Amino acid sequence: MIISMRLHATKEEVDAVCRRIEESGYKVHTIHGEERVVIGAIGTGDVTSCLESLQAMPGVENAVRISAPYKFVSREFQAESSRIRVNSAVIGGDEFIVMAGPCSVESERQIMETAEAVARAGARMLRGGAFKPRTSPYEFQGLEREGLKLLRKAKEATGLDIVTEVMTDSDVPLVSEYADVLQIGARNMQNIALLKAVGACGRPVLLKRGMSSTIRELLMSAEYVVAHRNPSVILCERGIRTFETATRNTCDLGAVAVLNELTHLPVVVDPSHATGKSSLVPPVCRAAVAIGADGLLVEVHPCPEKAYSDGVQSLSIPRFEAMMRELKPYLELWKQARQAQPGTAV
Repeated sequence: MIISMRLHATKEEVDAVCRRIEESGYKVHTIHGEERVVIGAIGTGDVTSCLESLQAMPGVENAVRISAPYKFVSREFQAESSRIRVNSAVIGGDEFIVMAGPCSVESERQIMETAEAVARAGARMLRGGAFKPRTSPYEFQGLEREGLKLLRKAKEATGLDIVTEVMTDSDVPLVSEYADVLQIGARNMQNIALLKAVGACGRPVLLKRGMSSTIRELLMSAEYVVAHRNPSVILCERGIRTFETATRNTCDLGAVAVLNELTHLPVVVDPSHATGKSSLVPPVCRAAVAIGADGLLVEVHPCPEKAYSDGVQSLSIPRFEAMMRELKPYLELWKQARQAQPGTAV
């Protein structure tokens, strides 16, 4: 069961509801938002009589039974789409958010040049890897702390917020010092210790779908983060592994529409990893806008042919600038659709 308290419900009212839940044989799990407290009741018992009792208590706005296994992230729990604030940007709101930058932070010159260029072109956030999980142990693994410092410097110069990957639960405090959004990569989508750690870190989380994961598994991973008291989760479709070999992965754009039905969390698309080919990134970006995504995560590099990682799927700066211009008419339609009904396709 999920019990949503009224705006500015008092501590006494919240405590009374928690006591009633425990008296009914359920475990209590609370999430404290800026204005509202949401209480989860987990366990077995007479749900109907418990709900009726809770709905009559002071301070309770609504009490409902959630049938989906992912309780807090489901549309059953919250019909209205969530808006995740990242400083001045709001993901899931009335602005389509583009996050752009290199796969890996390689040098001060590289990250500064990229940050300044993507900011001019209209990106709101800078993506860049300081810690890089690679398929081969002999490939470039990232600059780690030094990479985080360079991202911070780029933010100070451009005003772009930073999204970067965290790979282990022990690194969460370090990455949280520098990043505005902590990315959980596809390989770590079901790293339970890491999900719990970012749930407790207080930073928004960008959760990428695993390359062989179902939508249900993605939502259950998001549930781990939210259940550990961090409601600021952004889902990312980045392509899944299928029998198809023409692209690096198979871009499951249908997942965006499905997720918009199942969850209130915002959804962004990573066309770079989804396709693995820079020539395919712009058309997939346009498709992501059309189907109702909330934003994009795009790899951009000043010199893709010399990139330490993923150069083949990275856009050059001129190509990124051209793509952002090409997106403008699609984004106008996106805004119209968003104003009509959030989460719907163009």
